[in-house]
Amino acid sequence: MAKALRLSLDGNEFEVMIARIDRDDLYGRVEVEAFDEKGKPAELKVLAADGKTLIEKGGSALEVVNEKGDSIDRSELKPVDLDGKELAKVEASFGQTNVLDPAEIDDYLGLVVKSVYVLDPAEESDIDYLTDHLESGQMYKFPFSYRGGTEHDAAYIVGNGKDAFMIIGKDGDVDYLKLNQAAVLEPQEEVEISADDISFDLL
Repeated sequence: MAKALRLSLDGNEFEVMIARIDRDDLYGRVEVEAFDEKGKPAELKVLAADGKTLIEKGGSALEVVNEKGDSIDRSELKPVDLDGKELAKVEASFGQTNVLDPAEIDDYLGLVVKSVYVLDPAEESDIDYLTDHLESGQMYKFPFSYRGGTEHDAAYIVGNGKDAFMIIGKDGDVDYLKLNQAAVLEPQEEVEISADDISFDLL
């Protein structure tokens, strides 16, 4: 069962259910089917490194090994930075109260979008307080992590009428460039060329 996301705006807490919006939901999708000369559906297979072994779908997997090549469990892995120091873990946003802060339109436009969700009120929850603020042109932001990990994504809450959406991504570091001094273009007089000035000897 999907978990509810608890949000807080101006001290008002409410729970929402999130549903991801995929490109297929907006534009549909096209599936291409391939058949052999006998009309049987073609299957995708992977050619192994030996150049002769065909691997069926699902016949390969990833394995985690240490420096000696011994297999290890993923639970033994620890994330570290470039200096080898262990990174602090980030808890998932579900199961805790996420406080919404006002967001700026310039920050939102610089967002590198990863996914989009539509927000619906959870059972016995009311989000009219949120949608009323969104209708007035407000937008909000909070740090979001779906499963936890080492860092948060940026989550922006925007609205369209009574509909609320959550846009997930990374804040882009956009630098706007401009000339230190505007160049001045000096007008130049056009020189008229007559037919007598053109030589056709080389044609």
